[in-house]
Amino acid sequence: MAEQKVTGHRILLRHRDIPDIGEFDVYTGQGGFETFKRVVTTMEPEEIKQLVLASGLRGRGGAGFPTGRKWMFVDNNAWPHYLAVNADESEPGTFKDREIMEKNPWQFLEGIMCSAFAIGAHEIYIYLRGEFWQIAHQLDKQIEKLHEEKLLGENLFGTDYKLNIFTHLGAGAYICGEETALLNSIEGIMGQPRLRPPFPPAVGLFGKPTVVNNVETLANVALILEKGADWYHSFGTEESAGTKVFSLSGRVKNPGNYELPFGTTYRELIYEYGGGIIDDKPIKAIMSAGASSSVIPATDEALDTPMAYETVRNLGADLGSASVIILDETVDMRWLVNKTIHFFKHESCGKCTPCREGTYWMQHLTDRIWLDGSRQEDVLLLQDVAKNMQGKCLCALGEFSTMAVLSSIERFSEDFKV
Repeated sequence: MAEQKVTGHRILLRHRDIPDIGEFDVYTGQGGFETFKRVVTTMEPEEIKQLVLASGLRGRGGAGFPTGRKWMFVDNNAWPHYLAVNADESEPGTFKDREIMEKNPWQFLEGIMCSAFAIGAHEIYIYLRGEFWQIAHQLDKQIEKLHEEKLLGENLFGTDYKLNIFTHLGAGAYICGEETALLNSIEGIMGQPRLRPPFPPAVGLFGKPTVVNNVETLANVALILEKGADWYHSFGTEESAGTKVFSLSGRVKNPGNYELPFGTTYRELIYEYGGGIIDDKPIKAIMSAGASSSVIPATDEALDTPMAYETVRNLGADLGSASVIILDETVDMRWLVNKTIHFFKHESCGKCTPCREGTYWMQHLTDRIWLDGSRQEDVLLLQDVAKNMQGKCLCALGEFSTMAVLSSIERFSEDFKV
């Protein structure tokens, strides 16, 4: 991986600016855990929620829902409350949470600790994908260190507040990135989505109110509480405040994680930070959110579009988790949809019929189209199957599986011609 260009806006990838910030003494030397102490000893949960809401922090797992508002939905008539941290990170093209947990873990941990206090939770569960067993082992040692330093446990800072953190490894199932499937997996139930409502803030882990947030989301919280909502709003756009870690991959010279303010253009990400296209070939398309993306033709309009939740929708796509995959002229869209459908077919949990059967038939059709050559009737049938899945699946996986298919056929029809 090429040397990362300095952006000057690092909130999350601070390890690139502060050597050894992953060491406890270095992090505390930077004022680490002073915010958590202040939160527990001087702040009220409602005050924290309002501050996070005012900051404009939105969920970084893909949906972009306002974090403070999500916390306000927690049912205060039912107890106990839980915080579940989504560290499953299984979306193809997404590798931001891993870097945060490996390289800047104490900021992440302080963020989840402050967030737990805000929602009145005494237990935090960090759910990691099965392949992250080394990260889980390291987090367990860091959690033990927090207990030794009296930052976790009973009667924190002389108050009656107590807090514990537990790691939980999945078994490599993409579907467990869906929040209710994640909760089932923690409980030891098959990792399949639940019927909603009720939603987790009302009935979540062990049947109790639960907030599920992504690693990147919560890693922002401690600095927001330290520096204030106005400071955080000084980055990004009006509707998409702060910075975002963009996971850039595909046909670019310098793939990697780049933390940039919302509103940075695709052109700047790809050419200034990513170094441009391999062999300087023409760019063909952008997938803005990993395999779960609609495919965006790389026109000048698209390249000059600011990367933010509100603006990417103008291109007929979503920013999602900002796992940006770049395609050049060497990529055949028939190959692309075949690859994405094989992934979604393999990862479908099979609970709901539209997704189970739809991904099965889309896989057969994309195999025929890619391996045996396009036939007009196969392309039309593939379109029909995908359209009939939309709006009918139990969770977003089935919907996501259709996005590359339908957008590729519509926007790159030349690749599908007989």
